[in-house]
Amino acid sequence: MPYSNETIAATAAYVQELLTGEGSGHDWWHIYRVWNNAKHIAAHEDVDLYIVELAALLHDIGDHKFHNGDDTVGPRMAREWLTKHEVNPEHITHICEIIKDLSYKGAGTSSAMKSLEGCVVQDADRLDAIGAIGIARTFAYGGHKNRELYNPTIPTQLHDSFEAYKASTAPTINHFYEKLLLLKDRMHTKTANQLAEERHAYMENFLKQFYAEWEGLK
Repeated sequence: MPYSNETIAATAAYVQELLTGEGSGHDWWHIYRVWNNAKHIAAHEDVDLYIVELAALLHDIGDHKFHNGDDTVGPRMAREWLTKHEVNPEHITHICEIIKDLSYKGAGTSSAMKSLEGCVVQDADRLDAIGAIGIARTFAYGGHKNRELYNPTIPTQLHDSFEAYKASTAPTINHFYEKLLLLKDRMHTKTANQLAEERHAYMENFLKQFYAEWEGLK
């Protein structure tokens, strides 16, 4: 099936209805930003835009964090939706593979994408996890999970497996060192690398200010 604006529009409407009002930072507006990021990056890459857009729109419809760690839910929901809309079976397989491999799985793990389309969508998602938006989303998720803001007695852990990463209950500040500050060097495309530089620097400055205020120095 060729590029279909009707399918893209229907998918956007479906995801918006499904995720509007979600309070942990994985809501419709996260999807909207990732979708826009993906289109911006794709404009500089030789990719199938149809695959990129559908994967970006569907990448969080069944996030493992909200399904007891089950990372098969998202690809399954995406496959059901895309099959219903008669998307080419090869495209469905490609999109579901991107969704399956997209998530960050821990500092000591590999999350290699198998296609350039996957790299574009993963970069787009990772850009929304850093910078000002990334900081806001991180604290929103920490609050959602009833995690401490910061506890200097709890050390950072660079998880060496997806299971260890999923099981973590560390304070929100630890997440910067366990994920966010590592993402700049894990971008795939030149466009995402350029955008990540400024967002990374913003997080470093935020942390400097945070620690200064924590000690009552500012």
